[in-house]
Amino acid sequence: MARGLRVLNRLAGGSLLDRLGIRRQSERAIYHASRTGFGVAAAAARSFKRSGQPGQAQRLPKAGDPGLFDLTPSEDQAMLQDAAQRFATEALRPAAEEANEACAASGELLEMANELGIAILGIPEELGGAGTERNTVTNVLVAEALAHGDMGLAWACLAPSAVSQALVQWGNAEQQARYLPAFTEESSPVAALTLTEPTPLFDPMTPTTTARRVEGGWSISGIKSLVPNAKQCELFVVGAQVEGEGPALFVVESSPEHIQIADDPAMGLRAAATGRVQFNELVVPEDARLGASAEQAQANYRECVRLSRLAWCAMAIGAGKAVQDYVIPYVNERQAFGEPISHRQSVAFMVANIAIELEGMRLTTLRAASLAEQGKDYAREAAVARRLCVEKGMQIGSDGVQLLGGHGFTKEYPVERWYRDLRAIGVMEGGLLV
Repeated sequence: MARGLRVLNRLAGGSLLDRLGIRRQSERAIYHASRTGFGVAAAAARSFKRSGQPGQAQRLPKAGDPGLFDLTPSEDQAMLQDAAQRFATEALRPAAEEANEACAASGELLEMANELGIAILGIPEELGGAGTERNTVTNVLVAEALAHGDMGLAWACLAPSAVSQALVQWGNAEQQARYLPAFTEESSPVAALTLTEPTPLFDPMTPTTTARRVEGGWSISGIKSLVPNAKQCELFVVGAQVEGEGPALFVVESSPEHIQIADDPAMGLRAAATGRVQFNELVVPEDARLGASAEQAQANYRECVRLSRLAWCAMAIGAGKAVQDYVIPYVNERQAFGEPISHRQSVAFMVANIAIELEGMRLTTLRAASLAEQGKDYAREAAVARRLCVEKGMQIGSDGVQLLGGHGFTKEYPVERWYRDLRAIGVMEGGLLV
């Protein structure tokens, strides 16, 4: 690292760049190269060590019951939603096409997302975060706003916070003391919550990845697919089946000896740099499981699946709103037979249906999120939201392509990318939490 910086400094101080007329471009490249280098070095040197003496596990308290169900965001929620919306508009949307083609988000973009403080919103103040109570509704609003910019990039930005939230909600004091301090640092770790597996008709409640008891801990074996930022991940929360007990979540540190990672590009969400992760009898400590008992571990796993599905519902709403905002001016400006195509009843009805379904998707998702943050039973509401967002989200993407006609089939317009992304809602499990 030091030798590389000396070479860069010598190059920047010479006159060659001026003679070639490329000083500005070169200095920018040197700046990004050095910053990326420091980020890689920080990740390589990071070791998850317990910070202080662990006491009692910290949990965010339940949100108060407002009495009446009100969709109006609070002042703090509106502020966070506005910040996320501006970031989506000014940073995610312009970078979306390039990230889609490269199958990766730029390091600079992920750093900008980290500077927004997304990862610390769900970490209690006692652990260095900014959370004071469960904020499931706020997380839904933020995820929706980011997905309005680009769904794949939004996933890449939000993936680490899924791990930190899992540790806050279900981790014990030892796990929190070991891992959560890293998420409050300036350079937080790349992490992923992974449940999805490459099996037909995958059921998250019966994973094929296994965790069996061995001397001193657990041995984990299996394959997980569609893992965001897989090749850079330093920490995983993995869903696995414990023989004779049921599914559970395990905290797993990256290990090149027992973990094999390969690219796993998909039809959509390509900007999230998805990969396939294979665990080969990776031994983790006894306390790596999230849940002290088998019953508690299963309950944690079930809630993880529900909260993850609500997060994907929020993403579907954001991407669907992007489709709506794009097609309305298009159909009003596109001329056919001497008038805008929006004057045709079939076109107007299709646009109206997009708006109607989006409102239904938002209502059911926020209702489930509101119950979740109050600590009430929300299993039915989460299932309803999931069913509606899967069906109508894909329909909105398809209608967006249809409304653009031949243009909708080309990469010149972003609707085809949103269509591909929206189809992921029906297959994704894990990866996000609200």
